[in-house]
Amino acid sequence: MLKIGVLVSGGGSNLQAIIDKIESGYIRNVEIATVVSSKPGVFALERAKKYRIGGTCISRKFFNNIDEYDEALISHFVEHKVELVVMAGFLSILGERFNKYYTNRVINIHPSLIPAFCGKGFYGIIPHRHVLESGVKITGATVHFVELEADTGPIILQKAVYVEEGDTPEILQKRVMEQAEWEILPEAIKLFAENRLVIEGKKVLIKKTAPVLSAASKKYSI
Repeated sequence: MLKIGVLVSGGGSNLQAIIDKIESGYIRNVEIATVVSSKPGVFALERAKKYRIGGTCISRKFFNNIDEYDEALISHFVEHKVELVVMAGFLSILGERFNKYYTNRVINIHPSLIPAFCGKGFYGIIPHRHVLESGVKITGATVHFVELEADTGPIILQKAVYVEEGDTPEILQKRVMEQAEWEILPEAIKLFAENRLVIEGKKVLIKKTAPVLSAASKKYSI
């Protein structure tokens, strides 16, 4: 059973998509061990509570520096035996210690087709505003492994979404979530759990079938 920890900062719609796919049996042998919010009182924690998933707030502002924040997150996830960390709309920055400890075991959903409209400062509604201002006709979402620099890690999955006439940032954001984010984030977790992801440099190869692991093999390794 793969234990995952989900990082959130808001309503938790991507968390709900993961829960739904686990409940339906699409994602098998995966358990959400904990949900961690960067802000207190967010609705994502209510979603977790509804499904009897433990949730807590670990806020950056309560720590003197990023290293202390990293250590607090690492300690929490180790305590809950988390093997994969999923950033599902998480707006805080993870530091070098956290990235090193969970190398190739942190994935993030970003609301654009990386490398477009991404990087520092591109979060929430902001990428969608830039998409509309640029006049591009296609946008979408990306799931990628996390590295220290924002949105630069190897790409796992992407899905395109058409920009439509009359779109506002809010309308486009909703369509990207419904048509792309809520599909490819659960799918990436499923692929990771099935040991079907292989990182080669900046590329992620997806195996058609899961490898047969020996008893001595490390479970869920990349």
